[in-house]
Amino acid sequence: MLADKLTPFINRYDELSKLLSSPDITSDIKKMTELSKEQSNLLPIVEKAKEYKTLIQEIAESKEMLSDPEMSDMAKEELKELEPQVPVMEEEIKLLLLPKDPNDDRNIIVELRAGAGGDEAAIFVGDLFGAYTRYADLKGWKIEIMSSSPSDAGGYKEIIALIKGEQVYSRLKYEGGTHRVQRVPTTESQGRVHTSAITVAVMPEVDDVEIEINENDLKIDVMRSSGCGGQSVNTTDSAVRITHLPTGIVVTNQDQKSQHKNKEKAMKVLKARLFDLEMQEKQSEDAAMRAAQVGTGDRSGRIRTYNYPQNRISDHRINLTLYRLNEIMSGGLFDEIIEPLIADTQAKIVEAAGL
Repeated sequence: MLADKLTPFINRYDELSKLLSSPDITSDIKKMTELSKEQSNLLPIVEKAKEYKTLIQEIAESKEMLSDPEMSDMAKEELKELEPQVPVMEEEIKLLLLPKDPNDDRNIIVELRAGAGGDEAAIFVGDLFGAYTRYADLKGWKIEIMSSSPSDAGGYKEIIALIKGEQVYSRLKYEGGTHRVQRVPTTESQGRVHTSAITVAVMPEVDDVEIEINENDLKIDVMRSSGCGGQSVNTTDSAVRITHLPTGIVVTNQDQKSQHKNKEKAMKVLKARLFDLEMQEKQSEDAAMRAAQVGTGDRSGRIRTYNYPQNRISDHRINLTLYRLNEIMSGGLFDEIIEPLIADTQAKIVEAAGL
């Protein structure tokens, strides 16, 4: 029974309440903070568990009253009101019982890169990043561009940004993958629809203490920054390229005038990539997800298609199609896609857990 699965949560919550009031714990700030956080995380499931047990008890009492001729009518009315609440509450509890993604509360580093399609792909990198910026504004998040490589035709060959805010990773982790766009380029004289593709990778931001990097594993090159078409941005060797020798990961940053700031930003991106690599090795599911995110930048392996002539946006993971592409892109209304993805993910986890 579901009620039996809830008892350990209630017991642990009560145990934590006793521990937090003991003199040994109140004098240990670190331990107290740790236990308080655990209790805070348990509170939603404990409150819902107690509410559920009360509901089950009330239903049982009403059923006992059915045998009493004087009380049966009242019991039937009560059951008519109480019983429909059970499946609703059980679904709420199942979601609360799902294992939490430990990265959901983190900020993210998001990387958008142009793939197949040349200039059109680069232009769409700019369009999608602009839509993400509008979505971040709606959520009250902050965006800091870490690195960018503008395209001569507009948009970006690549753009890397740090997005800070509440529950950023929990929502934007679904954006990782190959995004395909279908539209008529402004340079197309015969009105033909062109198809291009870009890749999006989403990685949790990590603290310095979480990823240790041996300086001997790094090859750091400095060079003169360059802009579109190879033009010099400044006359100092401020651009930084860091190669992590054991993995072959290369990060370049030239957006800042200061070599120190470019190195700092490149190191932050490198640590995020290494943390992401570590997650792959620990969890095979994450490895498959990451492989799907990065893809090859070609027209296959897509997660989403943006069809401008039809004003259609389709997410192929859940067969979701919305004829609101212009509104979603111009307004940053990504919740219309992300909410169904979250619901689908939760349903699959519930089914796999046998809840």
